[in-house]
Parts: sequence; structure tokens; C-alpha cells
Amino acid sequence: MKDFQSYLEESQEIGFVEQVVHALIYASGLPKVRPFEVVVFERGQVGQVISLSEDLAEILLLSTSAVKVGDKVCRTQTPLTVGVGEALLGASVDALCNPFSGRIPRGSLSPRPLVTTPLGIGYRKNVDRPFETGVTIVDLAVPLGKGQRELVIGDRKSGKTPFLQQVILTQARQGTICVYTAIAKRWFDTQNTIAFFKKNGVDKNIVTVVSGPAGAPGLVFLTPYTAITIAEYFRDQGKDVLVVLDDMTAHAKYYREITLSARRFPGRSAYPGDIFFVQSRILERAGNFIKGSITCLPVAETVFRDFSGYIQTNLMSMTDGHIFFDGEYFNQGRRPAINAFLSVTRVGLQAQSPIVRDINRELSRFMVYYDEMQQFMHFGSELSLETRRTLSLGDRIVACFDQGPEIIIPMNASAILFAALWAGFWREVEIPTMKFEMQNLVAKYIKDSDYRAKINSLIEHSKDLADLVSKLKNNEGLILEGSGGEKEYRKN
Repeated sequence: MKDFQSYLEESQEIGFVEQVVHALIYASGLPKVRPFEVVVFERGQVGQVISLSEDLAEILLLSTSAVKVGDKVCRTQTPLTVGVGEALLGASVDALCNPFSGRIPRGSLSPRPLVTTPLGIGYRKNVDRPFETGVTIVDLAVPLGKGQRELVIGDRKSGKTPFLQQVILTQARQGTICVYTAIAKRWFDTQNTIAFFKKNGVDKNIVTVVSGPAGAPGLVFLTPYTAITIAEYFRDQGKDVLVVLDDMTAHAKYYREITLSARRFPGRSAYPGDIFFVQSRILERAGNFIKGSITCLPVAETVFRDFSGYIQTNLMSMTDGHIFFDGEYFNQGRRPAINAFLSVTRVGLQAQSPIVRDINRELSRFMVYYDEMQQFMHFGSELSLETRRTLSLGDRIVACFDQGPEIIIPMNASAILFAALWAGFWREVEIPTMKFEMQNLVAKYIKDSDYRAKINSLIEHSKDLADLVSKLKNNEGLILEGSGGEKEYRKN
């Protein structure tokens, strides 16, 4: 970016700061300035014009250093752009794509407008490819597709961030470009996330866009726009991109702070009337396109499991479903604490294989029945053999979904584990033993290419879940080979 004097010589217009209200600057002069144009102050600060009155330009400050009344300001005659390119991979940048550590060769980046019109229907297509998260309960109960916008919602400290790390790790290993967006997050927490990516060797496929809680409100507000702009650059190269926006409730709070400082008329919960438009135009830029895809996982925080809040319901209506992290499940020790009953995927199922769709249907039906059966236990009534078998299978399915934050389970491995449970394997053993042997099977699937090929072929040539279960019953050795278990684990 040029300095103040260069821009002044080009524009031949100068303004003066008349008033400073928190992150907003009111300047006189600049007779030809336009809305959303970038302006530069004499001491190097940057701002963006957000509205114009008869005498003053209202400017949103995009720098952390303060501006004083009387400071000079000049036009740049350009809208707000950020530099994007392959050089961003592995870097941590702020909302203006300035690196936090190290240097990015500027010649390798090309400017791109921060706010653009989303591509129309002619450039889009149906969500038709599965999006693998590496988390069994999501891949089977709430499956996603590439190009889907899925809200991740739940109380603070309910396990959302570890889940997002698992998803990014899974996708980065598959070659997807990932953009992790930390909106008003503590730098310590963001550093831990970056360290997780480096530890697992996937940081070169990830761009981290960061804004801190003590940063300029204008930069926090622009952070998700920067993330989706970077994603669009890689999409235009024909690549699949994952964008995580963590979190959009913080984004809404900072925008509320800005608009209240500007004396805009407050609406529900003091949020401005255009908050839906401001956030929806970010999410509209994601989707499945003829060339590439952008899968978006915005995050929303709830308080005491209440997801009927204004911003939370707004985000639900903008997205193609939501994954609900239940604080009660978390306190019970479930990891991840996902409540499949209160989670929704609207377009993900259409992108799945027939086997996964069938598993999802059977799993949903069974878990509803299992939940009903659990209610009878509170009455202390004597349970029939069939009810005990249902409860036992349900307990094992819940245990199968229990997954540590650094464990990644491929989609086909998740499918074969569920099919084996459905076929009756591990019914007569203790749950800790079952979990240990499931871990053995997953490890063998990941490391042994011959074994992986057998499992993949079995799933590929099965018409539905019943067919897969039948084949497993006739080929017990496949499960026993992977788990290292005994033949008596299945009782007819």
C-alpha cells in the first residue's frame, strides 16, 4: 500500500478528522469520496467509508492505533481489497491479510475485492459429493456434502473447537484447502489450534485468519469476509475449500458495537436491522459450484442449551442444517457431545452412497426407539429379553460414537463398524473390550492397504445395509482379522 503523501498527490483531496467515536471517525472535506472507499490517515492508519452525510464522511477504522481530532485524511480511490494467493498457505494473517509472523512475498499475491456479489445459479450445481469429517456420529447420523453450509452450535466449552480441528485435519489430509477463521478469539487459543495443525503436518494446506478481542472492531467485523474471499480465490482454481467461521455470534456482537456507536436504530437484542443481511451475504458465497466448492461451517455459541436466540436462529435459517453440541451430553462424558436428535442435515444425505443413506435411516429409527426404551427404565419395571437386547445394542452404538479429539475415523471404517454391530458382533463382550478392538480395526484399516481394499470392496459391492450385514455374517474373519477378537463375539 502506498503512503499518505502518494495518495494525496493522486486524489488532490484532503479531509480533517472532526470527531472520534470509538471505532468510528467523522471527517470533513473529501468532496468526491464514495461509500466503501478506503481512506488513509496521515500517520498511516487505514479506514473504510461506510456512510456519507451532507458534511461528514463516516469512516470505520481498520487500524489498532488511535486517530486524533484534526488529523488529515485522504482518498485512495479504491474499494477495500486483500491480497490472495498460494503464498497464504501455512500463514496466519489478519483481516487485511497482513501476516502475524514472517513475511509473505507481495509479488505472489493478487488483490481481490473483499465484498462481492455471490455467484448466481448458473455457476452452481447440486450438492452431490460426500464431505468426510472423520467423526463417526456426524458421518453416519448427520452426513454432510461438499458445498454445504452447516451451522455448528452449542454452549461454550462443549467441544466445538476439537470437533472443528478433527474436520479440518480430515479434509486437509485429503488435499482440501482449509481456511480457519478465529473471530475475536484469544491469541493463546488460536496458537493452540495452529500448533495442532503443525503437529499433524497439515499446516501447509491451511490458511488461518485471526482477529483478537482487543483488536480494532472494524478488523473483527471484516474477518469472515476475508476468509470467504480467500476461499473464493482457491475455488476459482477448481479446488475444494473448507471455511470455518469461529464464531459468528462474536462477529454479530462486534457489528452491534459498531452500529450502536454510529447511533443506528437498534432492533431485537439491540442488534441493527441489517444484521441478517450482513451475515447472510457471507454465507451465500459458499456452495457447490461447477468449478470447485466452498463448504462452510459457521459456529454459533448458545447459553444453557438455548438455541432460540436471535443470532442463532438467524444462522439456522441461512444454513443447510446444524450440528448441536449438547452441554448435558458433555457433562455425561460423551465425546463428541453431539445430540443427533437435535441436529439436522438438509442436503447432505443426497450426496451419500446408498449404504450410508441406508445406515442413516436405520440408525435414526433405532436411536429413537432406544431413547423410548430408556424411559421405561426410570419406572423400574421388569424388562423383556427383546428390550434388554435393544438397550444393549444402543449402549454399544453410543460407545462406538465415543471418539477422542485427535482420532480420525474414515467414512468406510465408520460404516463397517456400525454394520458389524448391526450384525451382532461384540454383543456378548464388555464395552471397554469392544472399544479397544474397534480401535484395532480402524488402525488396521488405515495402515494396511490390503485390508482397506477388502473393506472398501465389500461396501462398494453391497446394495444396502441388509446386504452388507449378510456378507459380514458370512465372512466373520474380516472383522476378526481387523479387531483381533475371538470368534465367539457374535451369538446367533
